[in-house]
Amino acid sequence: MKWEYRYKGENKMTIFQSIVLGVIQGFTELLPISSSAHLTITPWVFNWSIPDSFDVALHFGTLLAIAIFFFKDWIALIIGGYKQIIKKEKTVEGKMFWYIVIATIPGGAIGFLLDHFAEDILSKPLIIGIALIVMGIVLYVVDKNSKSETKYEEMTFKQTFIIGLSQALAFIPGVSRSGITMTTGRIMGVKRESAAKYSFMLSAPIVLGATLYKFKDFVFDIPFLIGVITSFLVGIVVIKFLLEYLKKGSFKIFAIYRVLIGIIVIVLVFIK
Repeated sequence: MKWEYRYKGENKMTIFQSIVLGVIQGFTELLPISSSAHLTITPWVFNWSIPDSFDVALHFGTLLAIAIFFFKDWIALIIGGYKQIIKKEKTVEGKMFWYIVIATIPGGAIGFLLDHFAEDILSKPLIIGIALIVMGIVLYVVDKNSKSETKYEEMTFKQTFIIGLSQALAFIPGVSRSGITMTTGRIMGVKRESAAKYSFMLSAPIVLGATLYKFKDFVFDIPFLIGVITSFLVGIVVIKFLLEYLKKGSFKIFAIYRVLIGIIVIVLVFIK
């Protein structure tokens, strides 16, 4: 295997670049620090030429991580959702399945429309830097002042729907889908670990939809596959870490990181 292997075509990418971006995706998609910001800023800083569809491919890697890590949960959700409609059996799993389905629709639809409308306007390093800082401050303030009352299994329709609706703001690079959903969950009084779990589960349908939409543009060669596998493996580790960490820790460290990275990006805008 040669590290200088490249795509054929206008956009070229090395295996090294695919591994770096795969690691970045695995960390930043699942932590509330914005994968879109990091996947936009990194190629900008190093002048890399990356195929447009590779971003979605990396998201598919972390989607696989969520699917595998929560495999038993997904099976229980699907069975519960089926039984609630067909057999009229009410269970926690059935309730959460339909909550996720309903919460996905408005947030996903609005986010899809806004993303296409403002993609070129908002994907600017300066705007990304500002969004990282602002959302970092919001995350810190909200997390510090919110109560931790509701567990994942106890979440209400109102809580899940509003969290799902908040996903629409993720069309702004630097806001972060996991960041805005976890922040909204904390505003609604959901425990940190539960807010993170629901955020992961809620992201799956939208990422799956984006993957299917962009599937025709995927280039299934070595760098592509290595990037997906890397984001998947790192994603598994990060999910386990975050859920354990949030049992006792807070979002403070992620808020600080966002502010620092945002400042660095803004400085680079003026000196690059």
